[in-house]
Amino acid sequence: MITSDSVVDLVRSAVLTVILVGAPPLIMGLTVGIVASMLQTITSIQEATLAFVPKIIAVLLALIIFGHFMLTTLQDFFINTIAMIPAFLT
Repeated sequence: MITSDSVVDLVRSAVLTVILVGAPPLIMGLTVGIVASMLQTITSIQEATLAFVPKIIAVLLALIIFGHFMLTTLQDFFINTIAMIPAFLT
């Protein structure tokens, strides 16, 4: 049977999973974007691709580096969620 505690646990683990999976590429993209913006400001170069291309490369690099961790985290969440289905139905 679905109780409010089980729903809160499921939502809490879903939010934590989203944060854990989304954080590495977002943090790397944010860091590279800030550094690129600072360099553009210092050099007075206002070219949009100079900020965009390094961020794309950083996000792809983050996906390559942290991909195994992200996939394992999503897989664990999915397996735990599927395992809870019988408890919800009774």
